This record gives sequence, structure tokens and C-alpha cells, in this order.
Amino acid sequence: MVKRFLIILAVIMILVFYLHQINEQAISNDDPRFQKIAQDGVTLSPWQGPWACVFDKQQNLLWEVKRDDESIHDGYWTYSWFDGQRGVENRGDCYFKSERCDTLDLIKRVNQQALCTVNQWRLPTQKELQTLMINNDRPNENQIAVDYFPQMQRGDFWTSDHSKPLPTRYRALKEGATVVNFQQSSSQILPYRNAAFVILVNDNFTPLTFTE
Repeated sequence: MVKRFLIILAVIMILVFYLHQINEQAISNDDPRFQKIAQDGVTLSPWQGPWACVFDKQQNLLWEVKRDDESIHDGYWTYSWFDGQRGVENRGDCYFKSERCDTLDLIKRVNQQALCTVNQWRLPTQKELQTLMINNDRPNENQIAVDYFPQMQRGDFWTSDHSKPLPTRYRALKEGATVVNFQQSSSQILPYRNAAFVILVNDNFTPLTFTE
């Protein structure tokens, strides 16, 4: 009887140790900065998917994830810069049953959708967008965490920084907005009418952890 009890106790201890190791492994595999977020707002492990957003735990910012599905989140679409008062309407290149291809229309549609269960989506500031830049040693890829942001194009991304004096070659157009380029790790000011890429940001999000 005692021998049987000791065997059962040993099995239980081995099982507890094994489960503890699995839990430690899961914790160690968590990214210290980025967290995948599902469409319903629930957090995902780094190896899980699909994910609709990425939460930056260091900056406390939620980012839209671009896709390749011809939806409003498709990474190939471009937009002119427009906020309802400044800028130029409908000078981008998108065709997801949209009336316009400009930043205001995209923001409106993403907020109506409540991407990742939240609204208040907006263009990022230059400073916010540049926080996504990392040293990526993969050849010909953007300087960004491509495992979390897989459909970021090689080109300019609009920021919310506007009313900036344009450089000499655009002098006749007077003002524009700042763009960030992840391929070149650079920024510049472009006319509002130019077509550029967009990734939206949200600073009003609290991650939800799924429990059984």
C-alpha cells in the first residue's frame, strides 16, 4: 500500500514539474515588446494567428496590421493625405468599394469596423511611427519587426504631422505632411496630394487575456 502511494506521489510530482516547465517555456517565449491581438481583442501567443493588430507593450500603442486580402487593411493600398479641412481628397489608389482613397475615409471606415474591438483609430505622429523602426538584418526588408507586421510595403507612410513647408521641388504646393520610410529608415515632407501607404494606431486599448 505504501509502495503504491509512493509511486502515485512520484507520478504527481513529475507531472507538476513537467507542467511547470511548459509554463516557464511559454513565458520565456513571450515577446518582451510586441503582442499579437485577434480581431475580438484577445491576446495571442507569438506563434498563433491570425492576428488583426499588434500591441506595443513598451509604447502602450495598438497598431493596425496590414494584410494581402483586398480589404480596407490591404497593405498595397495608398491614400492622399486629408483630414476634412486640410489636404487633398481621393488621390490614392484603392478599390475596396470605397468612395474615396484618402486618409480621412480610411480612418472613418476602420473606426466603423471597430478593429480589434476599439475605435479612435488615427494616423500616428512621426515620433510614434518611428518607434517601430528596428535594426533588421534580413536582406531587402523593411527596418521593422516583419514577423508581426508582414505586409508593410517598401515606401512612404503618412503621419499626422501636417502643415509642414514643402521642399524646393514642391514649393508651388506650399505645405504637406510628414512621411516615414521603413526601407530607408528616413522621413520627409510630401504634398498632401501624393499617394502614400498608411498604418493606423490607437492609444486607447487594454489587452484582453483569454481564460477557459
